[in-house]
Amino acid sequence: MRELTRSQVDIYLALIPAITTIIVDRLTKLFFSNLLLPNESLPVIRNVFHMSLVHNTGIAFGFFKDKGAVFIIVPIIAIILLVFNIYYYRQNNEALSHTYVVGFSLILGGAIGNLFDRIAYGHVIDFIDFRIWPVFNIADSAITIGAIIIGIKCFQLTSHK
Repeated sequence: MRELTRSQVDIYLALIPAITTIIVDRLTKLFFSNLLLPNESLPVIRNVFHMSLVHNTGIAFGFFKDKGAVFIIVPIIAIILLVFNIYYYRQNNEALSHTYVVGFSLILGGAIGNLFDRIAYGHVIDFIDFRIWPVFNIADSAITIGAIIIGIKCFQLTSHK
């Protein structure tokens, strides 16, 4: 069996979380869009955790509603910057930590998932509702988890210097 090169591992680490995030995000949004009407809520644990279909015209977790094209332009710029960041490290033969690659990949997958909604529907489909936090989706979760991973990794690097 052939050994994978560092570049091949990086590509898999970049593609698998991003593609998985996009697919799971799309499938869950389609499922809840077909199950619920807009603003309808299905209690899973009453008053704690619900599935609520919300059409979000703001950014993650419903902040800054109805800002129009800004929320199409900003994710496109973020996607370009994320891809460039990985490309930059590869071109300069600098090893990018696998942790960073996974974190960036989750952010990329989440950004693409929500961008698809904005372009296709003019809003993002949200459905995870903990009642104490704005309703969100899988893409928002991936972006948040990716940012936390990168933040922890950055903190670890700065604390070791």
